[in-house]
This record gives sequence, structure tokens and C-alpha cells, in this order.
Amino acid sequence: MPQMTPGQARVIDPVLTNVARGYKNGKFVGTTLFPVVPVAQRGGKIISFGREHFRLYNTGRAPGASIAQVQFGHSGGDYSLTQHAIEGKVPVELMEEAREVPGIDLGAAAVRGVQDIIGLRLEHGQAALARDASRYADGSKLSLSGDDLWTDPESDPVAVMALARETVRRQVGRAPNVAVLGASVVAALKVHPKVVDRIKYTGRDVATLELLASLFELQKVESGDAVFADDAGALQDVWGGDVVVAYSEIGTLASSGTPSYGYTYRLRNHPLVREAHWDHQTQSWLYPVFDEISPVMAGPAAGFLIQNAVSFEAAEEEPEE
Repeated sequence: MPQMTPGQARVIDPVLTNVARGYKNGKFVGTTLFPVVPVAQRGGKIISFGREHFRLYNTGRAPGASIAQVQFGHSGGDYSLTQHAIEGKVPVELMEEAREVPGIDLGAAAVRGVQDIIGLRLEHGQAALARDASRYADGSKLSLSGDDLWTDPESDPVAVMALARETVRRQVGRAPNVAVLGASVVAALKVHPKVVDRIKYTGRDVATLELLASLFELQKVESGDAVFADDAGALQDVWGGDVVVAYSEIGTLASSGTPSYGYTYRLRNHPLVREAHWDHQTQSWLYPVFDEISPVMAGPAAGFLIQNAVSFEAAEEEPEE
């Protein structure tokens, strides 16, 4: 898709651009692991993180001796922002009818709908990155099966999450603060007998996300509720049956010494909405929305992947006749 020229970029609708930037879809949780960081270029180097913070340096100095030096953070692989662009269409007939009802802004509604589409694409990309086992060291991932599945009442989700938490802490010196769980995983935890037993003294009989965060010693636990249609049209969970535990620094790229798990690089001043234009062929107003964005895993050592916490395989086979 062609890039906008600087001249085209100036022809924006400031009101609807603010609508696009302020709109948040509650179903999308990928920025919990990959917080958004504005960048000035469409491509560059990923700031990766080592363990320089945690070494024991010889800071003692004799008179006249050289001063010890340390450099935090370093450039890793390349990143390249992906441009997403799509137009929201509002037929003139609907716009004429909407004028009869106070408070309806079909232009803003079209922009929010487009943001949903772009947001789902980003969520899918963030989930694919976080659930890619090849990006984690052997000690930072675990695949469950059989009696260990969290749908089995004899399994121990709390012990597994404690293992994940301690692994991250030992690797980067900071305990993880967030986790994203597939929606089916959250559903299994809400009825898991060991989880229910641990929360009974809180006076609650349902394990909310806040209670799960407290139980797992995290600041935030999010449920990945988003779904997408595959090539066959079947709906699939974006986050599957997996769990990602991470230390994710909600900050800026300026804190380059912090071994944060990941970022979502977004071109500064985006998303933006171009001025609406008239399509004579469809007798509709079109509202073009542009975003340039890319999630990156900056510090995989700050994360832990639990695969197949629940299984999506068929529980029963068809009975023989």
C-alpha cells in the first residue's frame, strides 16, 4: 500500500483524529505486554536489554585510577513499522436518517469501527509474537498436557504461575508485573477447585481478574477475549489456551536500561484520520484512517510462556454406531 506524501498527511480531520487516538477497545489486551512507544522513524534498531543492571561491578577506585564505565541497553535487530489503512463508509441515506436523531455522529462511529479492525490486526500480531515458543529460552517456557492441564482438578495453576514468576525474577532481577491469559484459561481458573479454595476467605465465590492478580502476585492479569475468523470462516481465540507472564515496563524508550519484555512502536502523531471524501459510485462518505505500528519483543528473558494451559482438542470422539 503506498505511503502518504507529506502534503497528504497534512490534510487530516483533527476532530476525528482525536476520536481515533482516544478510542480504546476493551477486548484488546496486547499492549499490556507491549506498551505503546512513539517513534520518529518508520524503521530503526530495536533497543534490546542485557543484564548490565545486575552485575557486581568493581566500583572501588584508587586515587588517580580510571573510573569504571558501564553502558546500559544496546541495539538489537531491526524494526519496520507496518502501515495499516482502511476507510469507513457511511452511505448518504444513513447519514440523512441519522440527522433526525440528535447525538448520532456516523463519521465518528465509522472511525471507531475502523479502529476495531486495525486494533484486531495489532492484537493478533502481538499474540502471535508473545506465543511464539522459539523466542524463549528453554527455561522460560512450559507446555502442559494430561493431568497438568488447568481443566484437570488435580493440576496446580498456582504452582505453575509461581514457577513462571520466579524464573523471570531470577533472569532480569525484577518480578513480573503482568500476565495475559487466554479467555478459556480464565474460564478454567474460575472453577478450578484449588483456586476457589484459596479465594474463599475473601468473601468472593468467583475468581475475578483482580483476585487472580493478587493470587499470582502480579499487578495486573488480563483476559484475552478477542477472536478472529480463520480462512475457513471459523472463529478462533487470538490468545488460544496460552498464558504469558512478563515484566512489562509502562514507560518510554528513554528508559533503555530497563529490561522490559516488549514494546509496540508507533509512528509519532498516529493514528490519524484523513478528511472524509465523497465516493460518487457508492453515494457514500469515506473516512480514511491510517496507523503505522509494530510490536517488538525487546527482552524475552523478562517473559515466561505457558503453552496449552487448557486444550482445544476435542474432548470426545464421535461414538461408533
